[in-house]
Amino acid sequence: MIVVTGGAGFIGSNLVAGLAERGITDVAVADRFRDGDKWRNLAKRELKALVRPDDILPFLDQHAAEVDVVFHMGAISATTERDVDKIVANNVALTMELWRWCAWRGARFIYASSAATYGDGAAGFVDDASVEALAELRPLNPYGWSKHLFDRFVARAVLNGEPAPPQWAGLKFFNVYGPNERHKGDMMSVVAKLHPVLKAGEPARLFKSHRPDFADGGQSRDFIHVDDCVAVMLWLLDTPDVSGLFNVGTGKARSFKDLAGATFAALGLEPRVEYVDMPEHLRDKYQYFTQASTERLRAAGYTRPFTELEDGVRRYVRDFLEQPDPYR
Repeated sequence: MIVVTGGAGFIGSNLVAGLAERGITDVAVADRFRDGDKWRNLAKRELKALVRPDDILPFLDQHAAEVDVVFHMGAISATTERDVDKIVANNVALTMELWRWCAWRGARFIYASSAATYGDGAAGFVDDASVEALAELRPLNPYGWSKHLFDRFVARAVLNGEPAPPQWAGLKFFNVYGPNERHKGDMMSVVAKLHPVLKAGEPARLFKSHRPDFADGGQSRDFIHVDDCVAVMLWLLDTPDVSGLFNVGTGKARSFKDLAGATFAALGLEPRVEYVDMPEHLRDKYQYFTQASTERLRAAGYTRPFTELEDGVRRYVRDFLEQPDPYR
């Protein structure tokens, strides 16, 4: 059995879809649905079980002989969340419990870290999993800190020779876009936010730069299509001898102006961009540039090319956002 926590979420539901496309249906999902449309992310899938996150450890105990891999995608992922106790309980304490359970039971453990661990990028974007390298990073928000804290927990456990899962991998996802992200609200990708605005004939509104070394719209991210994230996870599933902390990005930073242009092009529209002031409360926590170093992932044996921004945005808009049923 494969267990996917956060399996109704953005990356998690795309992973479940990727498993289904391989004919793998012995999949259990742990997630909360509440009263929104998040359930639609899984509406096309056959599942072994649906589990409340609060019940995940008893569920694992009950099915210990069956569980081969835990993909831990569940987390509070909002970079604007201010309840740090809530973040720690969900993103740190539970993740540690799952790590220990997998180590005890001999199940593989693949978890979501984040590029938010790199903070403003002053220490670079190299996925060095050593205790010393991780100590140099300074995340800018509680979400990034929670992911970083667990990365450091793993690094220390491995260094000390403590019990570990037979395969483990932490994935530092960069700026992911693609289908099944509607439930994220304000945390949706810029493509998903721009689509209805541009369809209504309005201009794209992007943040002005508040740094002299970046032009308006020149703030850049490593934008990665969710299909590429799924491809990395399926490769790890197929390659149980690979463990480590890996960036999951394209290795190529692109500007928000480029992203807006790709979205206009996907809709067959001429670009119209306006720039607005960034809210004051975001300015000291804003990443102006991210770009994944992909050398470690490539050295581990991952060879598939990453999707170019224009191709990924066009596919997302054409095959999902423009369709009556936009869910994967």
